[in-house]
Amino acid sequence: MENTMSKFLTPLLLIVGVIFLNSCAKKTVLYQADGKMEDFSPVYADFDYLSAKAKIVIEEESGKITRGTMNLRAKKDSVLWFTISPGMGMEAVRGLITSEKIQIKDRIGKEDVNLTFAEFENYYGLKLSLDLFQNLLWANPPYRFDYSDRLLRVGKSYEMTQVREQVRYFSKVDVNSAKVSELVSNSLDDRGSLLASYATYQDIEGKPFPADVLYKLAYKLPEGTQNTIINLEWVSIDPQSTPLSFPFRF
Repeated sequence: MENTMSKFLTPLLLIVGVIFLNSCAKKTVLYQADGKMEDFSPVYADFDYLSAKAKIVIEEESGKITRGTMNLRAKKDSVLWFTISPGMGMEAVRGLITSEKIQIKDRIGKEDVNLTFAEFENYYGLKLSLDLFQNLLWANPPYRFDYSDRLLRVGKSYEMTQVREQVRYFSKVDVNSAKVSELVSNSLDDRGSLLASYATYQDIEGKPFPADVLYKLAYKLPEGTQNTIINLEWVSIDPQSTPLSFPFRF
C-alpha cells in the first residue's frame, strides 16, 4: 500500500466510517437530559438500522486538509457501510465493515483494502473491531463495565479504565448525557493510539447521539508513525426499523 492518500485515509475513514443517504439537513437539536446519572448506567445507541450524514475534515501530518461529506448506513452489530465524497457528487471512497473484516474501495488512489481485523492490526498497529467502531461512532464506552475495570466518580463524570487484549482504554462518561465525553486508548506495545472527544450531543428520538466529534489517531506504517486528526459534524442521524441495503463490490 504505497499510495500516499490511501495510507493516510484508510485508518481514519474506518474510525469514522459513517454517514448516510438521508440528505435533508435538519437543524441540530441539542440533547437536554432530564436528570443526572447517579449510578453508572451509560446510554447505548439503540436501533435496528440507521442512516446518517456528516461533514468531515481530515488533517494529515503533512499539512494536507481534506473536506467532504460522509454517508453511512448501519445494521446494528452486523454491518457498517460508508462513502466519503469530497464534493461535486464524486464518490472517493466506499467501505464495508463487518464482524470479520474491513473492505475499502479507493476510487481515487486505486489502492483497495480487504483485510481481516488481525491483518489490519499487524499493518497499522490499531486494534479494531465492529463493536469498537460502533462504540466510537455513537459515544458508547468501548466495552461494557465489569468488575476487573477501574471506575471512579470525579465531579460531573465517571472515569473508567479498562484493559482488553493488550489495549488500555480510559473513558470519561458524562453524568448528564450518560454518554462518553472523552476516550483515550493506546496499545500496551505503543504501536497505535486513539483519542476521541465528543463536544456536544444531539437529541434523536429522545436519545443522545454525538453532534460534534474530534478524533486523533497515531498509527504505524513501514516508514514510521503517522498522526491524523478527523473532525466530524453530524448533519443527520436517522434510526429506523426498515431494512437498508449495503451495496459493495471491488
